[in-house]
Amino acid sequence: MAFSGAAQDAGPGLGVYAPPVKSHLHSDNPGTDNRFARLSFFRQDPLIFLYYADLRMKIYLLSALALAASLSLAGCNKTPAPDTAAPAAAASAKATTEPVSIAAITAQATGFTVGEPMSAHTVYVFFDAECPHCADLWEAAKPLKSEAKFVWIPVGVLNKASTEQGAALLASKDPASAMDAHEASMRAHQGGIVVSGDLDAQRAEVKKNTDLMVRFGFDAIPTIIAINAKTGKLVTQEGASGTAALATLVGLRVPDPAS
Repeated sequence: MAFSGAAQDAGPGLGVYAPPVKSHLHSDNPGTDNRFARLSFFRQDPLIFLYYADLRMKIYLLSALALAASLSLAGCNKTPAPDTAAPAAAASAKATTEPVSIAAITAQATGFTVGEPMSAHTVYVFFDAECPHCADLWEAAKPLKSEAKFVWIPVGVLNKASTEQGAALLASKDPASAMDAHEASMRAHQGGIVVSGDLDAQRAEVKKNTDLMVRFGFDAIPTIIAINAKTGKLVTQEGASGTAALATLVGLRVPDPAS
């Protein structure tokens, strides 16, 4: 951001407003950069120097915190194409939001289960087959499969292929293996799972899943919903996270990286 008139450059790398240098700042050489005069002014008044130093430090810290916050969670925003499975629902999401409910998920959503089938702890994940952050979460959840049951619920919010590939995963005889193959294909830029056969029933299920996610008011995928195993409280998160953060969110033991 540039300032005109009284605005001065605060130094390399900072677009910070600095007051104009008054006429009592002199330089023997008229061509000398104004910064030398400003340094001379700082020597005369150390308090002003400390003020500017403190201001710069605060700006650096705020920038670092903003960057850390932006990197902590990664997700794809809900931007359905005009011909996807959930165009109408997205338009009225805020007007029809309902409380997030595990009971509603178990009654209305369709997904596939990965992990310990008899586990008392269940983690529900709304995901889009075209979402790279969902693929990251798929990998991050693998070390936790022995401690919880993960139910992966496909939705169609990014493009038409989202619904088609989500339906193909639901129709697969082994959805977990199909998901592994799909993500490997996506990472290799080979397009993901091949869609074939009559998938009308599965497309309807993906649409139903999408409608439910939209009614809950979620705006990004993946979306994680669970009852924290330690506190017993409902927890939700929009966006992917690493294994340790995921374990903490849902109240599971954080696995030892060395094991």
